[in-house]
Parts: sequence; C-alpha cells; structure tokens
Amino acid sequence: MRPFLIALSFIGLFATAPVQAQNGPVVVELYTSQGCSACPPADAMLRELAKRDDVIALALHVDYWDYIGWKDVFANPAFSERQHAYAEAAHVATVYTPQMVFNGQDHVVGSRTMQVMDRLQTQLEKGLPVKLSMTRQESRVLITAPPGAPGDYVVQLVRYTPQQAVAIGRGENAGNEFVYTNIVTSWSVIHRWDGQAALALDAPAVGPDPVVVIIQKAGHGRIVAAAELR
Repeated sequence: MRPFLIALSFIGLFATAPVQAQNGPVVVELYTSQGCSACPPADAMLRELAKRDDVIALALHVDYWDYIGWKDVFANPAFSERQHAYAEAAHVATVYTPQMVFNGQDHVVGSRTMQVMDRLQTQLEKGLPVKLSMTRQESRVLITAPPGAPGDYVVQLVRYTPQQAVAIGRGENAGNEFVYTNIVTSWSVIHRWDGQAALALDAPAVGPDPVVVIIQKAGHGRIVAAAELR
C-alpha cells in the first residue's frame, strides 16, 4: 500500500487552479486493471483529474491481467486492443498498466504524479485545434465542428459510468475495496471525417450516463477535438 499512500500525498497538486486550453479539454486515458497491484495510485489520480473542468478523464480497464487470480469486472478486450494500437503507433514493443495517454500523444506511467502533471500542463498549453460542440436532445446527441485541417479523422462516441466501488476478492489486490471513476463502458467509431467540410452528426445516446465525443487522427494519432456532456 506504500505507493498508494505516496500518491495520495500529492493530491493537493490536482487542486490547483486549472489552466484553460484555447480549444477543448485534455483527454486523459488511463489503462488500468483491478488485478494490478500498481494501479490503485493511478486510479486515485484519475479520480482527482476527473474533478477538473479542463480534463476529460477516462478509465479503460484491460483484460490481460485477468489470469493472475482476479477477473476485472470492467475489463474489455477492445480496450486492450486500443492500448496495443497506441503502442504500435508509437513503435513500442510492450504495453503496461497503469498507463496514461494524453490527447493521444503523450504516454506516461499513470502512478508517477509529477510526470502526469507535466504531461497535463504540456497538453493544456497546446490546446486542441478543432472546436467541437455537442447538445443533447432526449436520447440523441447533436455533434458539430467547423472545418479544420484536411486529414483522415475518426469521430468516436464514448460512454462511461461515473463511479463504482468494487471489493476485490482475489489476486494482487485481494481484501481491498476501491472506488473506480469514469469507467468506460463503450467506445465506438461513429464517423470518418476529412476535416475539410463542416461536421454535423446526429448520434444515439440512450440513458443517463455521460457522453464524450472525441475526434482523432486515424491510426491512433493526435486527438484534435473533444467534448463531454455529463
């Protein structure tokens, strides 16, 4: 539990006044697992990041640690595949948990608080080049964006559960109960965009869970726009 206590000692860093990006928040993807003993500090940091208005914090639970005694109840093989695709795009041979990815670009060990804050600051200063807007109409969401730089982009719709506590029965974290934040339940590509024409989409968004829309360069490249409806 020592790393977890060390991480909590840095939580005050997340309470500082946020730096507003010119266009859009920073998307932080945490690749984590309930079966990973090194992950609770990163899970706690993501919970603090999720409180900020200039961050979209998303927890993607992977399944490749399920064999060591505890099957992560939130794990999705698609999230493991997404993490592997990031590694391939970055020409990295292996994946690991906990890992945080900032705006599809910067990768860092998710339990290293100072590095997490450094990457966050870097991405806040860069901002996002495309202004994305969303409005909800009953069980649908309307998505608009002005023309941007020409390119090959994927428009992705993400849903998440804001918070859930889980008692871990076996494995490396056996005997502990952790509260998990912004647990991604679905991540789907809903459109391909060339960036040259204005974007206007109408997508289903059934249920009360928050909705996130992310526009990203194809091939797991840079995130160029993001917005969230909580």
